[in-house]
Amino acid sequence: MLNRPAKPEVLGPTPRVAIYARVSTDDQSVDAQLHDLREYCWSRGWEPVEFIDVGISGAKDSRPGWNAVWDSLQKGRLDILVVHALDRLGRSLSHLVKIIDFMSERNLTLVSYRENLDLSTASGKMVASLFGVMAQYERSMISERAKAGLRAAKARGKQVGNPKRWFDHEKAAELRAEGWGQIRIAKELGVGVGRVSGWVRSLG
Repeated sequence: MLNRPAKPEVLGPTPRVAIYARVSTDDQSVDAQLHDLREYCWSRGWEPVEFIDVGISGAKDSRPGWNAVWDSLQKGRLDILVVHALDRLGRSLSHLVKIIDFMSERNLTLVSYRENLDLSTASGKMVASLFGVMAQYERSMISERAKAGLRAAKARGKQVGNPKRWFDHEKAAELRAEGWGQIRIAKELGVGVGRVSGWVRSLG
């Protein structure tokens, strides 16, 4: 068995690094992800803490491992986050862009092993900006579908919305693009869940 080479010396303050690994089903294992990420961190001279979600879809709002990572990032307890692939993070493209924007604003580093991306570099920042453009396009498309659905409903003589409370369809479309569920959207906009469900069905 070959001996692992000596860990490189880190110049300057020791960065606070986290690894996040996730698999969607219980019959999968995070071992392969963790092996690659540990080796990568070792090659950089980093001592990471590990956060793991097993058997949890990336589309779910609540992921214990990710929630802990996000809390640590928001409270300034981490400098670097290393993931095996970007699709391990966001519930949607819009959610992923939100994470990238947050980390950029805080001068935090996001590294994706599989895509060989370090979003703190010039090339990584260019990729982040492209994600932002795609997310805006996705939101625009969802908004246009929502408007088209409303026009079709009105053309059929169907009353749309509750006259007692305005339903902001564009805001609802943005929240849906970010991966929000119908109950959460209804609560945020102060309307009934039935109205949100009907609006979603009208999108086709």
